[in-house]
Amino acid sequence: MAEKFQHILVEARAGYAVVRLNRPKVLNALNGALIGELVTALEALDADSTCRCAVITGNERAFAAGADIGEMAEAEAIPFLLNDRFAQWDRFRNIHMPLIAAVSGFALGGGCELAMNCDLIIASETAQFGQPEINLGIMPGAGGTQRLTHAVGKVRAMEMILTGAPITAQEALRAGLINRVVPVELYLREAEALAARIAAQAPVAVRLAKEAVLKALDASIADGVDFERKNFFLLFAGADQKEGMRAFLDKRQPHFEGR
Repeated sequence: MAEKFQHILVEARAGYAVVRLNRPKVLNALNGALIGELVTALEALDADSTCRCAVITGNERAFAAGADIGEMAEAEAIPFLLNDRFAQWDRFRNIHMPLIAAVSGFALGGGCELAMNCDLIIASETAQFGQPEINLGIMPGAGGTQRLTHAVGKVRAMEMILTGAPITAQEALRAGLINRVVPVELYLREAEALAARIAAQAPVAVRLAKEAVLKALDASIADGVDFERKNFFLLFAGADQKEGMRAFLDKRQPHFEGR
């Protein structure tokens, strides 16, 4: 990727990319510039046919400890509304490739919301997840009340949001917020291994399957099944379906090209 960024680092791998939040002195606090760079980078990677998945990470101490409070402290309601600080966050919904959050240390406030914007979450044993905005006299604004409730249920989400108390990685695992917990030295390696495995699958099938899973969050079962079925039928128009099934019958590994 030719574009230079100030607040993130982008590293290409075979079939996927690692995007690292890079404001370590402030625990990767999420300011507008960082989020802008992040979604711009993800959109560019999403448009690159050689990149089929992305891992978003921070460092061992912090994935992201929250929003940049210095940027928000003196904000006024009407300019905040008109400038629509969260418009950049809405762009995450249009990323077609799977996103994996590799979380170690703090994932609080906007950091927790960023992790929940991803499709899968791998956490180190030191990870903490929380929405502590209530301690500042505000509430989550980048989807925290909605995604957390979908992930862990009403009563757990209500307690976390109304008290601001974080949960540990193991608690997050038991609550269904994350996929797995691994030692600190392995969390990024585990996330990359998962990205590589997804990147080896048929790209169009991965894209349509992701769409169908996300549809389940805001549709009735009947509407969701209808959506799933149309995506299923659509895949039979592609070359990868033919390749995958022929490879199975030939007892060999398939070679998917995203067609």
